[in-house]
Amino acid sequence: MWKRVRGRKFKATYGPSDPPAQPMPDASAPPLVLTLPDGALREVAPGTLPRDVVATIGERLLRAAVAVSIDGVVQDLVTPIRAGGAFRVLTERDPEALAVLRHSAAHALATAVRRLRPGAQIGFGPAISDGFYYDFGVGEPFTPDDLAEFEAEFRKVATEKLPFERREVSRDEAAEIFRDDPLKRERLADLPDGEVISVYRDGDFVDLCRGPHVPDTGWLKHVKLTHAAGAYWRGDARNQALQRIYGTGFFKKDALDAHLHRIEEAKRRDHRLLGKQLDLFQFFPVAPGAAFWTPRGTTLYNTLVDFVRERQARDFAEIKTPLLFTKRLWEQSGHWGKYRENMFLVLDNETGEHDVSLKPMNCPSHHLYFASTKHSYRELPLRYVTFDVLHRNELSGALSGLTRVRQFAQDDCHVYLREDQIVEEVRFLMNFVLGHYETFGLAASLKFATRPEQRIGSDEMWDRAEGALRGALEATGRPYELKPGDGAFYGPKIDFDVTDSIGRAWQLGTIQLDYAAPGADRFDLTYTGADNHPHRPVVIHRAVSGSFERFIAILIEHFAGAFPLWLAPEQVRVVPISPELSAYGQRVADALRAAGLRVGFDAASEEDYRVRIREAHALKVPYMAVLGRREAEAGTVTVRRRGQDNQQETMPLDAFVARCVEEARSRALPHDYVPNDVPEGALTDGTPAHGGVTNSAAPR
Repeated sequence: MWKRVRGRKFKATYGPSDPPAQPMPDASAPPLVLTLPDGALREVAPGTLPRDVVATIGERLLRAAVAVSIDGVVQDLVTPIRAGGAFRVLTERDPEALAVLRHSAAHALATAVRRLRPGAQIGFGPAISDGFYYDFGVGEPFTPDDLAEFEAEFRKVATEKLPFERREVSRDEAAEIFRDDPLKRERLADLPDGEVISVYRDGDFVDLCRGPHVPDTGWLKHVKLTHAAGAYWRGDARNQALQRIYGTGFFKKDALDAHLHRIEEAKRRDHRLLGKQLDLFQFFPVAPGAAFWTPRGTTLYNTLVDFVRERQARDFAEIKTPLLFTKRLWEQSGHWGKYRENMFLVLDNETGEHDVSLKPMNCPSHHLYFASTKHSYRELPLRYVTFDVLHRNELSGALSGLTRVRQFAQDDCHVYLREDQIVEEVRFLMNFVLGHYETFGLAASLKFATRPEQRIGSDEMWDRAEGALRGALEATGRPYELKPGDGAFYGPKIDFDVTDSIGRAWQLGTIQLDYAAPGADRFDLTYTGADNHPHRPVVIHRAVSGSFERFIAILIEHFAGAFPLWLAPEQVRVVPISPELSAYGQRVADALRAAGLRVGFDAASEEDYRVRIREAHALKVPYMAVLGRREAEAGTVTVRRRGQDNQQETMPLDAFVARCVEEARSRALPHDYVPNDVPEGALTDGTPAHGGVTNSAAPR
């Protein structure tokens, strides 16, 4: 067994009475049947290692194998097979293999850190959407020099080609192994009774882990440690402060290089930096997770909301509902029992209880409104939309600019419809959502998410809901990816992941089918059918932008702050080159404003015109109208387009106004917009979208 030697180090010492590191295959048990991709069958004893099965297929495949997938569940080559099903060998060509590589890179990082900082406590080390991280409990924050030292040691670990050895242990054995690691002991205490407890070792480092891992550290050749940051244990500011080291890894060097280029580009586009530079929003410690929008930012925000309103004007009904509701509503909806820890509770002075909450979502209030009136089948579908402010009590350690906030608003819609209308309504909503993204040059992919472990409603209800939504999705003819277990707690959903101009995927919109809320044990929603009897409607939850805050953050980074003309807070900067031309500058500004354009012009300004030009550059104003004596005499303007400083065009004022009006009306993308502005290979990492299950914008 693995025994402690020299404090924190371990070595494998097996005696004749020691139990094996893995359970032996049980030849007496009924065999498990594995179905290979070509339809061939393999019968194996429970406990057989996947590597032994892969070896029967071919030695070359075994050398290339990273892990295996059994009925969609990824496990490594040394985790015993405990269930049959569809058996697929994962190589570096398979997207699922990348998360295995990155998880192993996190362990190798911890190996390197423990070699150099033996006293470091170890926390979590998962693969994440664009790489991996590992949390350490140390006395002082890591410095850039520390990071360079750790990376050099990481290279040694990779060169040593240390095998990832798996061992199943009892709870008592695990407690002994991690007796000096309080974070691991806490994690061990969380594991339910009956769960298989496993530890992995590479070299001297042992970690409590379920896996999966690559066969050995020699696979970790193309890994880069990117940065270190502060974190809290389990993301809670009340817990121990930790140091988190982030990194990323790929199977190929060119993919790593392309990804690092993307990271640098993302830093340049960071919405938190550009938001300050462009004077769009601020945050203050007295209102954590709630943005202060400046006049320019408010213009941007309202322009986006107006765009959504315009698209919904004909087919949707906008309503406003209260901000505060008692727990009676949340008990009725099911949120009080399953979501209360994420709600801001308010003390009721009459009851003395925190039994009132700021609303974290709009759906229950929409259900109340629908139930307040009798409806005929002829009225359906009914689509209610709301832009009210919402609040969710996100952990302070998880807050991040506009992408993770506590106060936000959604372009939220709930559709009440007959069951026979689902296919057509899903098609309508899908086209609506995709049309929204196309306006911004965002390409979207679809994901179908099924029932999660924590859910309300019967299996029969879920069978019906999943069948209806999947059927509607397949009727559109659009390709989609399956996300098992990632549905909302009340129903399955279609998620929309968009890819921005530097190749990052973001989870944004959603179409969620809900049979639970209309039920008699929830809101008891009904409509009168053609037979003059009450019938139960189906509810669809729909969001397009997610939250406006998060969507604006994505747009800032997508366009690098260089917004299309229609969206830009300031569309044209009028710049007379001398004070005596202010009167003509006013005429130009008035003509542009009369056409509905947003114009920057200060007739009283005594600043040198070059200062105003530099400011317009910094604020990424789409057009500058530079005015000299010649322009004033001829009734023309000299136009500079953003990003074309060495090119300017003189044209009649009326022609310039017409150009701007048409560009804004058509919502054209910027002339300098370049989709997917990253080298080839940067989009091939196969990682999931940003946001995922932690997306504060998704309806709950």
